[in-house]
Amino acid sequence: MKVLLINGSPRTNGNTARALQEVANSLAAEGIETETVWIGKKPVRGCIACYQCMEKSLGRCIFNDDVANRIVEKLPTADGIIVGAPVYCGQPNGAFLAVWQRVCISARKHIECKPAASIAICRRGGSTAAYQCMNMPFEGLNCPLVTSQYWNILFGMNEGECEKDTEGMQTMRTLGRNMAWLLKNLKRGDAIPRPADEPWQPMHFIR
Repeated sequence: MKVLLINGSPRTNGNTARALQEVANSLAAEGIETETVWIGKKPVRGCIACYQCMEKSLGRCIFNDDVANRIVEKLPTADGIIVGAPVYCGQPNGAFLAVWQRVCISARKHIECKPAASIAICRRGGSTAAYQCMNMPFEGLNCPLVTSQYWNILFGMNEGECEKDTEGMQTMRTLGRNMAWLLKNLKRGDAIPRPADEPWQPMHFIR
């Protein structure tokens, strides 16, 4: 089993990377493989709602000049997904949102129903708003949200400073163990299959 970790921070070895590493260590102790993708520092595109990915059944974003489709390529082999991002102005950083929105729309079939979790890292405030924002795509894709002993939030500003947040680091370790526990139970031979979906009934409020 494998969990895909997505580092949405522009910093290679910042607090987001450290938080994800703590989760990865817990998963490794439980025999779960991990792979981390960093979105990097290069410019990324935002979704323009062209829906070409859906109308043409591409299974990837129509734009192929940034990291988004590299993430898409790794999703089919992932049993679980964890995204981490720093908080900017009370929200997940913009580059992460730009990439992740495109991934969730174009590759939804590779995300749906997989255990998932979000991690928000902040200096002081806005963490809960950002955390909820990051969870919403998973909630719309039938993903079981993996929680911890507290919200998956960690505090720190300078590189490595999050290690001083002892409760936050413990929360990361618990998150890893909870993800492993859920994945192992879902992979059991006697696991109950998920109920079938009703046909989608889309409705727009503008008539």
